[in-house]
Amino acid sequence: MASFGWKKKIGERVSKSAVQHFETEADKAEGDKQSQDEEVDWLHAIKRRKEILLEDCAAKSKRLKDEGTQLAEQGRHWEAIKKWDEAIQLTPDDPLLYEMKSQVLTILHEVFPAVKAAETAVKFRPLWWEGWQTLGRAQLNLGEVDLAVRSFQIAIHQCPSENTLWQEDLSWAWTLQRQLSATKEKTRQEEETKKRILNAPELERDYDFESDEVLAACVAVAERQSHYEELKRTTVVIDAEGNIRNVVTGEKGPEDTATSSKEQFVKSRGL
Repeated sequence: MASFGWKKKIGERVSKSAVQHFETEADKAEGDKQSQDEEVDWLHAIKRRKEILLEDCAAKSKRLKDEGTQLAEQGRHWEAIKKWDEAIQLTPDDPLLYEMKSQVLTILHEVFPAVKAAETAVKFRPLWWEGWQTLGRAQLNLGEVDLAVRSFQIAIHQCPSENTLWQEDLSWAWTLQRQLSATKEKTRQEEETKKRILNAPELERDYDFESDEVLAACVAVAERQSHYEELKRTTVVIDAEGNIRNVVTGEKGPEDTATSSKEQFVKSRGL
């Protein structure tokens, strides 16, 4: 009996110790689970907070964008730009804000900022034909005709059914491109003619002043001088049909009426 009682008491102590151990482990596990739950809730709260902030930024940006649009329609362009700049601070990847800003800057003749804003718009949305159209128009105002042609061509590639791109934007850009090419050619001719006047090959020889050769040399130099003066008075213009024409403006002055006829040179020799 004593032995049995001893075993029973030992067994009771073991059972209580085991139970206490299990209870401790259970409490620890529950505490860890609660801690994990609290950590998950904390992360979820941060994520939810960010979502709310993003939603607030998007809503405020839309409000500012709409206010800027109304101001632009009223002709209050600088106030509109200010609203859109505030919206850009909230949603810096919205291409529409940059595109509208570029349009208004073009109206205000702020040509370089207009190009930069349009470039940002197509950077964020490269498959947007209206963004490329706005960029092309801004580039035209900046004088970058070749770049404008390329931008309009990209816009047409994305939206070939848009008639304004064909009939207005690209057609006008091509006309300006031809005009620019004609102007460069005219400048080249002026420089070449001026060089031939200053370094006339006819004057490199020694002539007998009583010979016909010196008369021919003077006629050639005079005709070249007249051609140079005519080039200086010539302007490259675009007619109503979009054709490039060279128009001579102004009237000849006394210095332009160079004696280019052989008879007048003969009179000079007879004096």
